[in-house]
Amino acid sequence: MLLLILSTTTLAIGVRILVNPLSNVFQKYLTQRQSNPLLVVMITYALLSVGCVGYILIHPLPQLSADFWYNSLIFNLLAVTGNFFLVKSLQEGDLSVLGPINAYKSLVSLVFGIFLLGEIPNLWGIIGMILIVSGSYFVLSQSGSSERFSWDIFQKKEVQYRFLALIFSAIDALFLKKIILLTDANVAFVSWCVGGFIISILLLLLTARKLQLRLQLGVVRAYKWHFFALAISTGLMQLSTNYAFEGIQVSYALALFQISALVSVLLGVHFFKETKLWRKLGGAAIMVAGAALIILFR
Repeated sequence: MLLLILSTTTLAIGVRILVNPLSNVFQKYLTQRQSNPLLVVMITYALLSVGCVGYILIHPLPQLSADFWYNSLIFNLLAVTGNFFLVKSLQEGDLSVLGPINAYKSLVSLVFGIFLLGEIPNLWGIIGMILIVSGSYFVLSQSGSSERFSWDIFQKKEVQYRFLALIFSAIDALFLKKIILLTDANVAFVSWCVGGFIISILLLLLTARKLQLRLQLGVVRAYKWHFFALAISTGLMQLSTNYAFEGIQVSYALALFQISALVSVLLGVHFFKETKLWRKLGGAAIMVAGAALIILFR
């Protein structure tokens, strides 16, 4: 836990907790204005890639190994897919519900750790996972006379999209860590921006017939400053993630990031008038407590 005292890592985690829900707000706002989710992802990567050009001119990239390119390709394929499903879920669902679902990411990392790394969770880790699942009961409970949890919630497209985004992002984190170990946090960020732009624009070209180009261009012109704000918040989110991964283990960082569930609930209620604040806030707090147990006693 001494690593958490180090200023760079602590600052990175704090920035990530705050800007990730803010990025989700802009994503949801733009998709509510008929912006295509894949276009939102592509423009975000494009704007950040332009910024990366300036960085490369000042700090030329080192010679990159074959391992870097291999891991970068897999990482960006997973990252673009995860980002698409994330934006798609925000297009159709409540931020105050979909944000806290991300707390399952620490659960996914533990499960993958068992099979891929041979890491067996201890008693506190199991208790933490139970708390995360229990907290989701309150966050996912539907409105109505009984307000009871229903498994039907998992049949909703937005929840399915959010879980897909969660799984892809939990796996891409492992490849991101490999890239950081091979290079550093800044080079990994450039890889994420440029690689994500190339892959997303290729996917966009494949689906161009369904894009309604004239409508989409109108949306981009009308909300250009929102796209810039999205790019800035998303860029800060990813760069802070990289620095956090550089300082502590991926599973610890993923669990710490779940404190943003509380921020997501507040932003969803404030900006989109989503309901049942205290119920969702209580559920998010329980999920965060579960994530904290995984960190402190793993």
